[in-house]
Amino acid sequence: MKKRGISLLLAGTLLLTALSACGGSQTGGEQKGTEAKTDGSAAAQSEDASQSGEKAADAKGGDSSAVDAVIKEAQTMSMEELAKKAIEESNGKTFYGVGNSSRGKSALPLFIDYLKSVDPSYNMEFEWQQPKNNKIFEQLTADSLKPSGTFAMTLIQDGNQIQTKMVDTGILRTYIPKEWAEANKTSAEDYKGFLPLQVLNKVFMFNNTGDAKFTNCWDFVAEGQHPLFMDVDSELVGKNFLYMLTEDKYAGLLKDAYEKLDDQKKAYFDPILKGVEGDAKDLNLGENGKYALAWIKCWVENYNEQTDDGPICNTLVDTSAAGQSGLLVYSKLRSVEESSSVSVNNITVAAYQDDYTGIGGFGYDHYLFLTKNSPLPWTACAFIAYMTCTEEGFSAWGKDMGGYSMNPVVAEATEKTYNHAKGGYNEAGENVYDAKNDRGYEWWTTKGELVLEDPKYCADAAFTVGSWIELLNKNADKQSAK
Repeated sequence: MKKRGISLLLAGTLLLTALSACGGSQTGGEQKGTEAKTDGSAAAQSEDASQSGEKAADAKGGDSSAVDAVIKEAQTMSMEELAKKAIEESNGKTFYGVGNSSRGKSALPLFIDYLKSVDPSYNMEFEWQQPKNNKIFEQLTADSLKPSGTFAMTLIQDGNQIQTKMVDTGILRTYIPKEWAEANKTSAEDYKGFLPLQVLNKVFMFNNTGDAKFTNCWDFVAEGQHPLFMDVDSELVGKNFLYMLTEDKYAGLLKDAYEKLDDQKKAYFDPILKGVEGDAKDLNLGENGKYALAWIKCWVENYNEQTDDGPICNTLVDTSAAGQSGLLVYSKLRSVEESSSVSVNNITVAAYQDDYTGIGGFGYDHYLFLTKNSPLPWTACAFIAYMTCTEEGFSAWGKDMGGYSMNPVVAEATEKTYNHAKGGYNEAGENVYDAKNDRGYEWWTTKGELVLEDPKYCADAAFTVGSWIELLNKNADKQSAK
């Protein structure tokens, strides 16, 4: 009770601080931020995300005006026109990029080959860096202080930190390729938000070699369950997932799933729900906010902390892991090496079950930006357009299931080439590994009920729900069970 009181006091204090700090620049004084769009389509990112970045940029003065001018012109140009500008700008130079995904290093040689197809005399060296432990934000911040930066662009994840540390501060610039906008039936002028290269999904899976059943998202936080999950303090998109659960749509899904539990399971969760009712009101959540907080509390206090999704996958596919579950990147199933005790067939993707109820996992974006002081802005724009508007440019990511281009034209071409929907079929046309048959972005965001990251909502919730989460006793039940 004492800890709960402290939690409420701190959450309430931070709530007032957030409301005061927001003024009119974030949510017009409304903490919940329910105006943030959460349907996950490319055109559904928050308008405020873009506007706040523009205001920060204006406050910075004229140091980034050259990059802004390039972006404004580039947004009216075709891929071919951009290529000519890039060739003129960067021939014989070195291009530096930084990102959360190492595959930028794989995409750059393809991009250079494309430019060489336009001008055979073209040549460009490159270096791609992938900082660990969220150092990318520190690295970009330090680089932004130079008159001319080192990094031309970035591929970056974690909508919350991007919003607060990179866009609100004016460090990064959004560029919307003309052909990407057209594919999404919008324009660079009308589109508001960040540019997503792709959405990746982390999904609930369990080892099916035992008797354990997981047909409801509440089963993963039921008594005695300790699902494998990357620690939320080491991979912060995991916190964004928890923040998003408090948004009205997803809190409603949790409430609906709870209602389908039997009385015995409800008896376990009911005291927890009652215990967080007051917190939900104090945090100004919607009518189903208590279901979100109860699920979050059970998850945080029980998940089995892991360092990476690779080891989680390796554990779950082994027969020795009967009854264990996890929330991990779907594409990890691609690298499973079959043996007498290890098989993809030992895994069930929870949401693929016909009788499954509730959220099936969460989706987060890899976003693309120019730096405000990009030394090669035309080349950066051309590279971003190449990755988002051509199948070849997206191929470094598109070759694997569980990563979906946010350009519908590229997504369709990618699926036609790689046929991820039948990723579990062999050459004889037999369905050997059903869990590897990717049902696609549209299925995951409708029937699969993927929880989709919204940067603006996450940034707002980090001040309130985030402080509440920080005061939970992480892994408490797991530790007491030892």
